[in-house]
Order: sequence, then C-alpha cells, then structure tokens
Amino acid sequence: MERRIISCLALLAAGWLTQSCSVSPPPDQASPGRATRQIVAERVSVVVVTDRDSLSDWFSHDSKSSQVPGDSDAGSAVPIAPDGYFLTADHVLERIDGRNVFLIYGQGKHLSLAKARVVWRSESSDLALLHTPNHTPYYYQWTSPKGWLPKGNRVIHGGVSTGSSSGDGKLGTALAPESMFTGTRKFKIDIPLQPGDSGGPVVDAYGHLVGINSAVEFLVPLETAFFVDSEGNRPNIGKMDVLIRNDRASRREPSVRAE
Repeated sequence: MERRIISCLALLAAGWLTQSCSVSPPPDQASPGRATRQIVAERVSVVVVTDRDSLSDWFSHDSKSSQVPGDSDAGSAVPIAPDGYFLTADHVLERIDGRNVFLIYGQGKHLSLAKARVVWRSESSDLALLHTPNHTPYYYQWTSPKGWLPKGNRVIHGGVSTGSSSGDGKLGTALAPESMFTGTRKFKIDIPLQPGDSGGPVVDAYGHLVGINSAVEFLVPLETAFFVDSEGNRPNIGKMDVLIRNDRASRREPSVRAE
C-alpha cells in the first residue's frame, strides 16, 4: 500500500494522475450466462505449429477443434479484430523455427482454416500476435481499459481443452485502469486449465475479453500437487492497437489463400 501511495504521489508531481490511483470498486456480482458461453463457443480458435506445408488433407469442417495431427504442437488462440488478428500464448510457439503456423477458428457454427504469420512475440509477457489473411467477423471486444476489473469478478475461459465445460470462476487479481505507462499485467483466476488451453480467452460475465490463458499454478507439498490458481496475461490494449495499426499499414506481401 505504501508503495502504491508513493507511486500516486509521483504521478501527481509529474502531472500524470489517472484513475489508477483510485480504489478498486467491489466485484460485479453478474455471472456468465448462456449468451456469454455462446460468444465463447462461436469464437473457439486453435493455433497449430507443424512441419507440414498444408493441413487441407486433414482438415474438414466436421473436424473437432480439439484434435490436431499427432506431429504438431497446438494451443488455443483468441480473435481480437475483424481482419484476421489473433492473440495466443508465446510458449505455444516455442518450437516454431522452420515450421508453419495455422489457425483453425470459429466462424459462428463453422470452423475455418488459414495459414498464419507471426506479427509480434514477447517471451517475458508470454503473448504473441498472429495474423491470417481472412476476415474474422466473430472476434472479442476487450473489457474497457479505462475501468477497474475488481478482484472477485466472475469469469469463464475458452481454451479448447476444457473451455466448453468451464465452470464459473473469479478473478484473483484486481486490475486497475490502464495508463500510458501500463505494460502487460499478470492476473490469476481460480479455474483449472489443461494442456491446450494456453492462449485461450478469459472472458467476463458479459462476453468481453479480460486476457489470455498462460499457465497453471500448483502447490506441491510432499509430492502431492494441489491446484492453486491459473494465470493469465492482459496486454496494454492501447499498445496492442498500435501494433495492429502499424502492421496493417506496413503489409506489402500478397494475401495467403485460405485452405
């Protein structure tokens, strides 16, 4: 608390005082309902890292999103713009060198496949931005960067392994309003994740995107593991928007045809 007060005083002295120095409000009591779960189901997305040049011989619109070729690395992804931009966890791309990246993504009741390119990666933030050449009309809107996300707000997650059966959880970390100084922030949720959920969305009661699944935290006393919390990452939304705008402006390569 003392450090927070000192930080706020420093911002005051510099003329940068923002809402981030205010006190977090009580948690919102709303729970994710059927409409929110439908939003998550319509946007289910899988990132596949593979040696293959094409997945068209494997993929069909009847394929289950949780199944990928056995020689591949896979995780979840999150559509964040209508023109093919996705976020995922950076560690999903750990073995990307010399390999191809594909995205299988929800288009309402259908799944589509496209080859993807990596726009930006951050190992320290465990976040990566991908782009496909296709339109993605089913995408997430962020929770407002200008408002608080109080500890205790109810959430669900949309990772491909357990997202369809995700129970209600709660934010274990309060996130203050974003400022120009805010970087990527880690937060906790009390919903267990499984392999394959990394890179998937954490969503509030209204279907808005809070952040990206990253890891599961266990306590391991005397060789017995107890689930503690799952971890997620929330980027600076303003800086993410700048990355996307700059990439849109600089793209010169021809579009890659969807498979």
